[in-house]
Amino acid sequence: MKETITIRFSEELQRELNIVAKTEKASKSEIIREAVTRYLAVKRFQQLRKKVLPFAEAEGLLTDEDVFKAIS
Repeated sequence: MKETITIRFSEELQRELNIVAKTEKASKSEIIREAVTRYLAVKRFQQLRKKVLPFAEAEGLLTDEDVFKAIS
């Protein structure tokens, strides 16, 4: 079920959103949905990373380079 949410933007943010919507030929709702979807994906990734970090560190995987070396 879809839900309507009301949000308030500063005038500057509204101007920028209008410009992007016009340039991209997309609705403001589409742009905001995409932005929220991306934001939530990043947050989920950060939460998962926080959970597995102690296990990775215990295996000596401290950097992205360590991970790439381990899986190569």
